[in-house]
Amino acid sequence: MTTVAVCGGGIGGLATAIALRKFGLDVTVYEQTRQFARVGADINLTPNAVRALDGLGIGPAIRESAARPQFRISRTWDTGAETSRLPMGDSAEQQYGAPQLTMHRGDLMTALENRLPSGVVEMGRRVGGVADGRIEFTDGSSVSADVIVGADGIHSAVRTALLGREQPTFTGVVAFRAVVPTERVGDLPNLDCFTKWWGPNPSTQIVTFPLNQGKDIFVFATCGEEEWTEESWTTPGSVTELRELYRDFHPEARALLDACDDVLKSALYVRDPLASWTDGRAVLLGDAAHPMMPFMAQGAGMAIEDAVVLSRCLSLFDDPAVALQTYQETRLQRTSRIQRGSRSNEWLKVAGNGDWVYEYDAWHVPLELAAARTDA
Repeated sequence: MTTVAVCGGGIGGLATAIALRKFGLDVTVYEQTRQFARVGADINLTPNAVRALDGLGIGPAIRESAARPQFRISRTWDTGAETSRLPMGDSAEQQYGAPQLTMHRGDLMTALENRLPSGVVEMGRRVGGVADGRIEFTDGSSVSADVIVGADGIHSAVRTALLGREQPTFTGVVAFRAVVPTERVGDLPNLDCFTKWWGPNPSTQIVTFPLNQGKDIFVFATCGEEEWTEESWTTPGSVTELRELYRDFHPEARALLDACDDVLKSALYVRDPLASWTDGRAVLLGDAAHPMMPFMAQGAGMAIEDAVVLSRCLSLFDDPAVALQTYQETRLQRTSRIQRGSRSNEWLKVAGNGDWVYEYDAWHVPLELAAARTDA
């Protein structure tokens, strides 16, 4: 039986472990932190991601705490005029086979963790290097596996081992994140929707959507700033600065910012799409393979889709090299398109639909390999 070692116990890594076990494969996840913590704030799961998670068996668990936005609305920053309104909620479920769900990242992580038996995830295992089917940990220990999956995020040690150190490009854009109790702004319209306020330039926007079954509202705002370069999702920012930066936005958008007690601030960086994700018996997944800007809300979704497709490939082919190449060929075009589209920040700005993103079914998409085609 093929043995798989997954580096990284985030969303992509845990989803991979669940999917591999579903196919009867032997998998261990190595996570650098010593215990899981409720970090982060929002997670926006569009229908393609929810459908993939349903196949992992955690659909009921994530629906317990999630909100279901009724529409995806685009509005102009100053006048408030709507430029598009895409039905979600029950309409999305009918059209795509799954709804859009918005929730706290910690609730998704808990649902994934609870799906795995004890012993599958080993904590406190920081990767120091990868070569020839072997992982060297910083504590001096090591393990071998038939396949090594780098699901260790945007600062991936596995990616560094495969490709060398990189210098990502700072976009000159920073992001603010905050959570507001709905009761503070309960008289505002569209609180049950995903709303994007398009600013006066491509760098400036405010996105809001419900969390915690509608009890909270998540606020995500971006703007241009050249001096702030800290790429972390846990660095505190200034609420005063946030309100000042968007002082000219529509009163409904400003009302949400006025209700914020605290905010986190992060610089946004870009990496170009890779030509290859695999080298020998190692392969990349999620942000380690294709980190992207947040403007299409597909970062987590792409990692979850990757997990399903990779697991299908490893279950189908006895030769790990063929499996990894098939995974790459199946996923590379889609993720590169979304990676580039996220950078341009034009997704659904005006009337249109999200079919090519939302209707994707990772459990049934045909697997592609030029050298050994399959109809699986």
